[in-house]
Amino acid sequence: MSADDDYEILNTEAAGAVAMRGGTIRTAAYAGSLLLALVSAPLVVRHLGDADFGRYSSVLAVVAIVTGLTEGGVNTVAMRALAGAADERERARIMGDLLGLRLVLSTIGIGVAVGFTAVAGYGSMLVLGTLCASIAMLLNLTQSLFGAVLQARLRFGVASIIEITRGVVYTLLVLVLVLAGSGVVPFLVILIPAAILALVLNVYALRGSARLRPAFHPGRWMPLLRETAVFAVAIAVNSLYFRLTLVIMSLVASARETGHFAISFRVMEVLVGVPAILVGAAFPIISRSARNDRERFDSASGRLFELCLLSGVLVSLALTLSAPFVIEVLTGSRTHPATDVLRIQSLAMIASFVASTTGYGLLSMRRHVEALAANLGSLVVVTVLALVLVPSMGAQGGAIAAVIADFVLAIACTSLLVRRGGPALPWAAVPVGLAAGAVGYLAGSLVGVHPLVEAAVGVAVFLAMLVVLRRFPPEVLELLRSKRDARGTSRAAVIDPGS
Repeated sequence: MSADDDYEILNTEAAGAVAMRGGTIRTAAYAGSLLLALVSAPLVVRHLGDADFGRYSSVLAVVAIVTGLTEGGVNTVAMRALAGAADERERARIMGDLLGLRLVLSTIGIGVAVGFTAVAGYGSMLVLGTLCASIAMLLNLTQSLFGAVLQARLRFGVASIIEITRGVVYTLLVLVLVLAGSGVVPFLVILIPAAILALVLNVYALRGSARLRPAFHPGRWMPLLRETAVFAVAIAVNSLYFRLTLVIMSLVASARETGHFAISFRVMEVLVGVPAILVGAAFPIISRSARNDRERFDSASGRLFELCLLSGVLVSLALTLSAPFVIEVLTGSRTHPATDVLRIQSLAMIASFVASTTGYGLLSMRRHVEALAANLGSLVVVTVLALVLVPSMGAQGGAIAAVIADFVLAIACTSLLVRRGGPALPWAAVPVGLAAGAVGYLAGSLVGVHPLVEAAVGVAVFLAMLVVLRRFPPEVLELLRSKRDARGTSRAAVIDPGS
């Protein structure tokens, strides 16, 4: 299949089903990455010890901040621009410009990260480690740009396999370093070979179908920079507001309360990536339709809003009921204070799913300033509420502040999307979804056996309520039906190979 054939599917009715399956594949790959992290993270923490792990984390934090600043929304713009390009020649030009821009921004980022650690007195070895981690950053950002091309062409399976492969290699290298008794810097160095492998696999997957040579034409970069500047700031603010509560906790709360919040935060930090993955799978479709087919864009936006709202309620319900078990896995105690903190924060999953879909809607319509305004509003809210609630309520106050800020972001993005001729959204799904979630929570909490059993019962009742109320997402039914038909076809082929 040619590259044009891959992109042409975006104009067909089959695109929705492909995106739905793609979102499922990407989520499964994300779950696989989490399982690998459950192996590698404890090994690194226990091997390095508190002090060295703190140094290791500090370097990664500096690099992560620089990554957020230098990413500049390039990948998201790449998916939108490639999906909307008229032909292969235009896509080749766009890809060359984006790749050149990515390399220049990342090189500047390397200088900033290394310069900061040197000036801040991290020590020569950690400065060397920062250089290694920054080089891995450049490789990963380049690889992720190629991955954006695969996603724009709805080749989610290939992109997912590459991500899983990188995680496996990194985990194996961690195990080798632990057995060898290595220090901090080697754990930063192994980020490079894992990134190189992922980059090589991406290049191989795109061979002959996409331009892989950077184009250094600053004059053509300026429109891209103007287009991404506001969006990049919005992404940076979003990342800041998500982590700001923990920073404020460390300043105004006790170390114990900060620790309770940090345990819950670690769980939420993992889960908030799920809605972005699911919505990101559909982004090439809604982006192209926003440009070429407004009726289709409105329809897709409405369906995506309802699907994400119900998914958010589902995840929030399951996490609330299973919170004691989750915290027990992390701390060894089912009655740990972090359990109540996680239960509060689990409500934020509803807002995260909604904010992801309406935020991508704003991006598709190129309303970057409004996306920035919504994120700035959330930043102000979480700052004020955390300063007010944390001193008196500790970790639970921080959780409440974070949840309210998340809902402010979701409401703001949704309100801004529908104004000024935006798509009409299925508002009836909101009370139905919340009511079904409440009934599911009551049913699960009354079981009183084991948190996982309670979560299973609650989810089952929630899904049954959606069926009864006729709000069960047809996209899910279609996905299940296609899998069943595929199994039936496979069995028929085995029975009658000549069919």
